[in-house]
Parts: sequence; structure tokens; C-alpha cells
Amino acid sequence: MLILTTFLTSCAGVKTLEIFKKEVPRENLNLDKPTPLELENLRWIIITSENAEEVFKKLEEQGIDPVLWGLTDKDFEMLAKNFARIRNQLKITNDLLDKYKEYYETPVKKKQ
Repeated sequence: MLILTTFLTSCAGVKTLEIFKKEVPRENLNLDKPTPLELENLRWIIITSENAEEVFKKLEEQGIDPVLWGLTDKDFEMLAKNFARIRNQLKITNDLLDKYKEYYETPVKKKQ
């Protein structure tokens, strides 16, 4: 009986929820636009079967160890497509941020 009384009296202080009765203004997102990346400059050297020896000689004269990474013309095309996809995804993300800021930071017009 004592336990039942304790449970019943502890529920007496419950407040009613005011979920839809009180309008709360939207908070500003305070999101900064991502800053553009500052990438390192690369030097592209085109090596063909005709100029390979000359290029290696120049690299060695400059004190550069002539280690090469190669791409075929098809691989280079895929690399360009991948960078285009990355740029497109970044644009979509920036546009989404703009929409969120527009939604949250523009004043709401009250209905009359």
C-alpha cells in the first residue's frame, strides 16, 4: 500500500507538454562557407618514347631522382572525369548549405 501511494503521488507533479502551443523562432545556423583549398602546384612532364632520355638527363642534372608515375591517355581521361565529379559534388554540397542558411536565417513572414 505504501509503495502504491508513493507512485501515485509522484505522478501528480507532471506538467502538460506545450509542443504545438508555443512558436519558437528559428536559430541561425552560423555556418561558414567552406574555404577554397589551396593546393600545391604540380609540374607535369610529358614523357614519350622520343624524349625519355632527354627528360631523364634533365631531371638528374637538377638533382631530382627520376622516379615516374605513369598514366595512359585513357587513365588520364578517367582522372579528369573523377575531378569533374568531385567538383560537382562540392557544388551540390555548397548549394545545400545555401538552402539551409536561406531556410534558417530568413525572417518568417507571419500570416494575417
